[in-house]
Amino acid sequence: MERVIAIIFAGGSGVRMGAGKPKQFLEVDGRPIIIHTLDIFEESPTIDEIYIACKEDYIDKLKKLVKRYDISKVKDIVPGGTTALGSAYNALKAAKKNNDNDAIVLIHDGVRPCIGNDLIETVVEKTCKYGAVVTCTPLYETPVISKSGEFVDDSPKRSDCYTAQAPQSFRLGEILAAHDEVRENNPEYTDIVDSCTLMRSIGKRVALVNGPRGNIKVTTPEDLYIFMAMLDYQRNQDAFGINN
Repeated sequence: MERVIAIIFAGGSGVRMGAGKPKQFLEVDGRPIIIHTLDIFEESPTIDEIYIACKEDYIDKLKKLVKRYDISKVKDIVPGGTTALGSAYNALKAAKKNNDNDAIVLIHDGVRPCIGNDLIETVVEKTCKYGAVVTCTPLYETPVISKSGEFVDDSPKRSDCYTAQAPQSFRLGEILAAHDEVRENNPEYTDIVDSCTLMRSIGKRVALVNGPRGNIKVTTPEDLYIFMAMLDYQRNQDAFGINN
């Protein structure tokens, strides 16, 4: 059996949300967003352990929430870094203390609370086959490239474009080695936005897994309202047996 670990980074400050506290701790439907996300991995039979990178000032708060909501798979909560990739790196190093290089790690945003176990299983299956996977959705809008921000420089073919999401999944040893290689010359991960970009920056191939369009990242007030609406939609499905 493959060892499967969830790496959750919850180090954001919530500036774009404008709520006065990190967005992952905002309550929706009576629970913080981070708990909605952790519940997905807690309840998944595929996941063995969870490691979280959190803003240092909020680690004690998160530990109390994990205990209150009985998230038993959490093995460690470590301080986040100055970037999302720095946070992921800290959590990966914590996971390495208890796991070997062949373990599969699913790297996920603490504010992406709208995935299901079916996606987790597909990502793990593809990681076993290809070694590196990114969850994506096809791009439905027309993409344009503008270096100046004023004029269009190029318009790529839409059918070639996807939106990268999470989870992004790798072998533990390989993603840590990629971090170490990049950090030698680029410790702040300049121009590297996520784990997929990190692997591609050192020439590694990354496979795509099609994810749901509802796999939103709760970053702005608009995202918060969308998440609330999605919870209502799910409740209606459950109440009326739409998926049964």
